[in-house]
Amino acid sequence: MKLVFDIETVGFDFESLSESQQEFLLRYPEKEKDPDLRQEKIHDTIRYLSLYPFTASVVCIGLYNIDTGKTLVMYEGAETEEKEVSRKRIKYKSSNERDMIGSFWEYVKKATLLISFNGRQFDLPFLMLRSAVLKIKPSRNFLKNKFGTNDHIDLLDKFTLMGLIKKFNLDFYCRTFGIESPKSHGLTGLDVREIYNSGKIKELAVYCADDVRATYELYKIWKSYLDL
Repeated sequence: MKLVFDIETVGFDFESLSESQQEFLLRYPEKEKDPDLRQEKIHDTIRYLSLYPFTASVVCIGLYNIDTGKTLVMYEGAETEEKEVSRKRIKYKSSNERDMIGSFWEYVKKATLLISFNGRQFDLPFLMLRSAVLKIKPSRNFLKNKFGTNDHIDLLDKFTLMGLIKKFNLDFYCRTFGIESPKSHGLTGLDVREIYNSGKIKELAVYCADDVRATYELYKIWKSYLDL
């Protein structure tokens, strides 16, 4: 079973962090002497909380099964709800973060290959450390061999030729290779927190499904022309 996956994360409210955690995060911005630059750096620090597993939570996980052509998107929701879009073969399922991550490890336990975009640098480490916070033991370690492709292919590694050339984002690669970009619908990763705070979590689930689809299309480009 080959699985393409992607996650969406949202940072905690800064004020919910302990005083010592806030001080640690602001230790460098607070040293800036220029007041305007200081405020800008403080704003950026708070904005980037979503990038770290100790200051953010997982709000969506998308999984595309290449063998069956079906997509499952799990997203944060107070009440368990399931919805299936038959035309696109996408199933949306709401649950809490702990159940989402637990289900993810159950699915990937059976996978022969996991495919991601920047999964080595972001998604997998984030999921592993959030698992530890939530007292979940990951079923597998997909980070063992950076240069191997036996169980995990990170397409960002592949399209930078393992760091030999500049990195671009998923949108840039999609537009370069003629793939419909998830960003073409007007939503970007920078909008995730705003949409989450407005209660439109299902929009994030759709965005996550689009990311998974685009990642799969990019995988096909790599498989056809660069898997040498």
